[in-house]
Amino acid sequence: MYAIIETGGKQYKVQAGDVVYVEKLEVEADSEVVLDKVIALGGEDGIKVGAPYVDGATVTAKAIKNGKAKKIVVMTYKPKKNEKRKLGHRQPYTKLEIVSVNA
Repeated sequence: MYAIIETGGKQYKVQAGDVVYVEKLEVEADSEVVLDKVIALGGEDGIKVGAPYVDGATVTAKAIKNGKAKKIVVMTYKPKKNEKRKLGHRQPYTKLEIVSVNA
């Protein structure tokens, strides 16, 4: 059985045993997280789509760690104006291991 969940403004297709990197959640490492924004459920008997979410469906996950992604460099430049700027950014994330999909 798989589920399509929404967290951090993005959608992820997950099933039990998957490891996904999502936008940072305010949880401690090694704690349980219940994701209740399940958009769709799929299995052998077909797919069930919610409007907008499936009632009573949840996904249980374990937060493995919180971290930051690799640094990206952002350059802004305006020609003939002697204006340039260099910025760096590291996006925070939470690494989740999906424990179960509950219909």
